[in-house]
Amino acid sequence: MKNIFKKLSKQLLVLLLGMMIMPTAFAAGPPKPSELANPLAIVLLIIIIGLLVVIALLASVVINAAKVNLQRYVDERKRNDGAFKAMTLIFCLFLSSALFAQGAAPAAATASVVDTIAGLSQTSFYSLLTVIFLELLILYVLLYNLKLLLKKETIALKGVEESAEPTPSAFNDWWDKFNSFRPMKEESVIDLGHNYDGIRELDNRLPPWWLYGFYLTIFVACIYLYRYHVAHTAPLSKEELAISFEKADAEKAEYLKHAANSVDETNVKLLTAASDLEAGKAIFTTICATCHRADAGGNVGPNLTDEFWIHGGGIKDIFKTIKYGYPDKGMKSWKDDYTPSQIAQLASYVKSIKGSNPVNPKAPQGTLYVEETAKADTSKTAAPAKVDSTAKAK
Repeated sequence: MKNIFKKLSKQLLVLLLGMMIMPTAFAAGPPKPSELANPLAIVLLIIIIGLLVVIALLASVVINAAKVNLQRYVDERKRNDGAFKAMTLIFCLFLSSALFAQGAAPAAATASVVDTIAGLSQTSFYSLLTVIFLELLILYVLLYNLKLLLKKETIALKGVEESAEPTPSAFNDWWDKFNSFRPMKEESVIDLGHNYDGIRELDNRLPPWWLYGFYLTIFVACIYLYRYHVAHTAPLSKEELAISFEKADAEKAEYLKHAANSVDETNVKLLTAASDLEAGKAIFTTICATCHRADAGGNVGPNLTDEFWIHGGGIKDIFKTIKYGYPDKGMKSWKDDYTPSQIAQLASYVKSIKGSNPVNPKAPQGTLYVEETAKADTSKTAAPAKVDSTAKAK
């Protein structure tokens, strides 16, 4: 920027010299008194030069405030420097020829004498005023930019001061207040004067949340002590265990009641309750008596009261036989007609009529079936008593 104004001042000097030299160089007649000798022209030139000096000084201040931005501006001006010089030269030639050229025609000379302001031609007067206006405009622009630069500098200085003590985030600020932390600049107030290898002892209070949480635990402990050991309005741990067992038994019974139909040939158990056996007998009389007779002595089907079974005589075997049947032998599958619990009742009833000795029973069929418990009993045969050989000898 400083170089620009130097060039501008030089070009203004070239303009002034051109205004003084060109009339003598290009005039067709004897030299006339220069318009620069006019008092109004002198006053305007003084104003122009004064403003130019102020602009130069202000530009120097702006340059010192923002060298980087002004250097970019200078680089941009350098690209347009050739065109600027050419336009300045054309302006000088035009202005000198228009202001100071002596015409040969008397009418033109008369017109130039008539169109004057305080002895200064209108063209020269308005040209000088234009230069003054441009200088005032440049001065305003410089002042405005200086104001902006000073504002930026103030913000930058403030940022440097704030960066020395970084601003905590919103969460950190809230956390410090929540814990009642003292800032570092106030540590001297709570310093107890004890220093252990560079570690100072500070009189910090416990965080409020921890302190009030501790008070809350004391309050809850008092309530617990009164309710469980004084008023006995709530069960102790041993009483809670007994209540849990009772609840589990009730839930187990309820589950077994609703889970009776989940029984199958792998987990069926022999039912001995009178109600279950009566229910099984009713089903037997309805569907089994046709093939096995009402007393189960056997008709088309085999005798169910002896110890011989074609497909096994265990409770699981009988349940499976009733459930799936043996269609190739004329035995129907009853799983679609009766529920698993009903089939279990029927199988248990068949097991209960073993050895009932019906009248005129059918001959045994199949193989002899021995219960698992009976097998275990027969395997436990008593060992022969040892004979005392000495006793015999005697």
